[in-house]
Order: sequence, then structure tokens, then C-alpha cells
Amino acid sequence: MTVTCEPYMSATLITGGRVLLGDANTGSFDDVALVYVDGVITWIGAVASAPPVERTVYLEGAVVLPAFVDGHVHATDTGLALTGLDLSSARSKADVLAAVSSRTRELRGRPILGHGWDESSWVVKELPTSADLDRASFGSVVYLARVDAHSALVSGALLASVPRVETLRGFDASGIVSMDAHHAVRGAALRLITPSQRTEAQSAMLRHAASKGVAVVHEMAGPDISSADDAAGLMALSADPALPDVVLYWGQHAATGGLEMVRELGAHGAGGDLFVDGALGSRTACLRSPYADQPTSRGALYLDHDSCVDHLVRCSEVGVPSGFHVIGDAAMDVVVRALRAAEDSVGAQRMRALRHRLEHVEMIDAAQIAVLADLGVIASVQPAFDAAWGGTSGMYADRLGLDRGAELNPFAALVASQVELVLGSDSPVTAMDPWGSIRAAVGHRTPAHAIDVRTAFDAHTRAGFGVVGDTSSGVLAVGATATFAVWHRDDFDTATRWPTLIGDYSPSCMGTVRNGSRLYWADDIHEVAS
Repeated sequence: MTVTCEPYMSATLITGGRVLLGDANTGSFDDVALVYVDGVITWIGAVASAPPVERTVYLEGAVVLPAFVDGHVHATDTGLALTGLDLSSARSKADVLAAVSSRTRELRGRPILGHGWDESSWVVKELPTSADLDRASFGSVVYLARVDAHSALVSGALLASVPRVETLRGFDASGIVSMDAHHAVRGAALRLITPSQRTEAQSAMLRHAASKGVAVVHEMAGPDISSADDAAGLMALSADPALPDVVLYWGQHAATGGLEMVRELGAHGAGGDLFVDGALGSRTACLRSPYADQPTSRGALYLDHDSCVDHLVRCSEVGVPSGFHVIGDAAMDVVVRALRAAEDSVGAQRMRALRHRLEHVEMIDAAQIAVLADLGVIASVQPAFDAAWGGTSGMYADRLGLDRGAELNPFAALVASQVELVLGSDSPVTAMDPWGSIRAAVGHRTPAHAIDVRTAFDAHTRAGFGVVGDTSSGVLAVGATATFAVWHRDDFDTATRWPTLIGDYSPSCMGTVRNGSRLYWADDIHEVAS
């Protein structure tokens, strides 16, 4: 059946491909053509019945799907990892120091910022000290964020630049900092980045996103994780129609000016990386029971019950979506009780309408899931965490033991309770690879927590648009936005029409389009002007 939508202006016809019509859960793949005009799909049907157009694109069997949304990113950090010192392949203290030494020769005294080391996979887990970094860098400023970005290795030169850092929670004279000390040191390091370097990093990240079929990213900014200047610069970049769109969340408490900053920056919400606790890898996620590999610690709690309630109520009263970063089960206890208390104050209807969201949601039980479902709270999750750290020999098992480790990231239970999932990467914590994220959700290391490919794809597309009020994207239908990605045909199963997702291989993106504008386009796609 052919459906049209008038009028036609400058029109592009896409033909010769397989198109997923409708949403991922109920839609079907069809060998049809589509036309889009000024960013909107205006016609779908058999190519022989296509209306006149100005340009025709021949896909030769390629697959057309709604474009991805990455629901949790850090643009500048990702760009710096893409263009700078990436430590994800380091397997020892010696590897880290060798990388720092090499980067020192390249930068000739300029600050060295790196990301991605993860000692949980090292055979010998000894970390470099600040003295080691001073020697390797010849006294340069060095900031090396752990993979989870909740602790870092820092040089003596950087520590010396932060007044009274030794009095802050999380300071260690050896040169590894976490909690408050990490926030202070991280801020000092990021202030050393020039505006041009920051713009270069953000541009690199957005171009990289487009090459992965991502048309929109949800940036998790805030005073502890980035800066207002960083966020403002990114929002200015995203005004370019040739780059992915940026939806900004600002992680600052409403009582300290968070709502004012949301308005100033044009952010969608006052949440995201507003930290209730830290991360499991850095042992700062707040737990009910001690860490298995550090029995004297249950992690850190950054916001208590009253603070969480206050933030939720203030945001709800003025109609601003809010939320928190929450990982540990004890931290989730605090947030769930706060959600119920806020409901008592502002009413369930207002809570549900605003679609508050929680980031990560790694340790959550059935009773807590029920509260999220009841109040319409979005769970912004990162399946690649399970792929990286799950299983019987991963970081989760090291930190929590086998039993607790196997309970993490219960995607199936969340979906069964009708909690809406939004999938993301937390890039650069894990790579921006949407198909890899879907693979991890489908092939969860705890099989009972896995979800099917259609559900995962929907959570990485339609849900990411919908959570910010865009109901015209995330599907391919007449009247929807022309926001889609084109994928190489050989990467898809001929029977199911979905990718095989075998091993670590992800489908190859040939093109990404947002609202009719090309963000990424392969040179070998054949097209002609009419």
C-alpha cells in the first residue's frame, strides 16, 4: 500500500533497500521506497508509484533503520579519548607509564589527559603512583581517569595545583583520588583544556557518533563532571544540522542553582550525573553490604534522602525533568524512598508526566523496580557494562562476589514491569557502539536478565527520542522525521532481517541522516539528480 503526505518540495527518493516500517517491536522489513521532503517522510510505497523527486538514492540492498540515540555520553571526554591518550588497552602499571612517557614526548610539557585504565583485568593490579607519573612525564600535569571516571591517577604537579586537596574525602597521597578529591582534581585538569581543544574534542565525538548511526546523544554534564562552558560549547556545536543533535542534562542540585543553569544552558533536565553514589569499579557505589574485595567499605553516599526529595520536589514543581546517577543497592534505597516522598508532596500524576530518569540502575530489586514502574521513571542503562564486567570472572564478581554480581543489570525484569529503558554507552566508559550495546543486552552474561533484539533496538532508538518528547522520530512512517541510518546488507541475516551480532563484529554504517540532513554518508552510495 502506498501512503503519501503533501506537499512536495525538494524531495529525495530512497530506493533499492530494505526498510523497517513502524516501530521495532511490531514493524516489518519491506522492500519499499521512501521519499522525504524538508526533513519529513512524505511517501512510502512501490518505487514504480513514486512521486517526482529531485534526487534518487540507490541502496543496492542496504538496510534502512531508525537512527540510534545514545542515551548517556560525555562528549568532551569521548573526544579526548578519540584524539588523545586512550588507556583502555593497558594491561599493567608498566603499560600506563609507557603510554604517559610516549604522550609526554608528543605534547612537550603540555598537560596530559588520559582515560580508560581498568586494573580489574590486570594480572598484577599495582597502580602507578604520583611519583611514577612525575618521572614518566618529567614533571608535567597528568590526569588519568579510571574507566568508570569515578577515580583517577594524578601527578604531583596536578595535586599541587589544587589547594587543600589533602583534606578532601577520597584523597590518597599515593596519587589515586576518588570522591570529593577526584571532583576537585578533575575540575582543575579540565580547566587546563583550551576552548579550541575542547571544541576539537567535541566535534570529533559528534562525527564519531554519526559514523555509528547515532543521530542524537544525551549529554550528561554538570559542575562535577564537566563545566558550564563545556556544556554551552557543545550545545552551540549541536546547532549545526550536519552534526548529531545534543540533548543536555545538567547534574546540579536544584537547591544550589541547578534549575537556573538548566534554563541558562537550554538543558532538558536537571539530572543525569547528579551523583547519589559513585561506581563499583572505584568501590564508591553505595552498598547495603560491604564490598567482597574490601570488607571494610560499603562505598560512598553523596546525596542523602532529604537532598534527593528536595531536588525532586523543586524540579517537579516547576515542570523540569530530574534524576540521578545511582548504582549501588543502598543508593537505590535512598532514591526509591525519595521518589515516594516526592510523590506525597507533588502527586503521582505530576511525577509520571515529567518522566524523571535514573542513570545506570545496576543494582535494583523487584520492590524498587515496582516503584519506578508506578511513577513512570525512566531507566537509562548501559548493557556494555555487563559485557565488560559481568560473568563469573569479571569486575562485578570481584567487587561483589558471584551471587550479588549475577544480580546486576536486570533488564528483563525492568521490561517485564514496564519500566521504559533507554540504552546508552556512557562513552568513553564503554565504546559508542549501539549494535554492541544491543548485543550485550541480548547476550547478557546472566541469561535470565537478557532481552530480545527488537526490545533492545527500540530502547536504543524510539525510547531515546520519546523520553525527551520527540514522538515523530524513532520510527519510519509517513509523517515521521527523516532520521535514519543505512547499514550494509551483508551484515544482516536474510531470514530474520536483523543483524547476526556474532562475536564482537557490529554492522557497518553507510549513512546517517537527521531531519533530512546528512551527518555521515559513504562515498560509494549511488545517487543521481533527477
